[in-house]
Amino acid sequence: MGSVKESLVFTGHPLVRARHRTTFEVTKEPRLSEKGDCIIGVNANKSGVDFDSSFRKMLSDDLTVVTITIMVDGERFVVKAKGHHALTLSHPEDLVVRTSSYVCSRTLAVQADKAAADIPRQVVSRLRDPDARGYMEILLARV
Repeated sequence: MGSVKESLVFTGHPLVRARHRTTFEVTKEPRLSEKGDCIIGVNANKSGVDFDSSFRKMLSDDLTVVTITIMVDGERFVVKAKGHHALTLSHPEDLVVRTSSYVCSRTLAVQADKAAADIPRQVVSRLRDPDARGYMEILLARV
């Protein structure tokens, strides 16, 4: 099957803290509270329900390797994770990447090698600007 790719665009927010140690999240929601320490971007143009069916099918395979590249103002941050047979991508707003194997409707990928707290602080600083535009590329490949 080769590889399959999806991408999305999101914006920054003054309350982006990116301190969570086990997850990071991008949401379609325009607002962010101070409690949202895993959220790195808002106003996303897609959530899991918007992804192509072939992408969704491949992501729901335990043998799928997920490479997520986040780009903001020329800065790049890469996360490696895995697909999971229980992934549904059915949440209409949120995409959460987890270092654990926990799966819910918001989960995009599991067993990630990085979380919000691992994002370089210069990237986080840029994401605190509401005019910042972030890009997320999600590449799937079979092992």
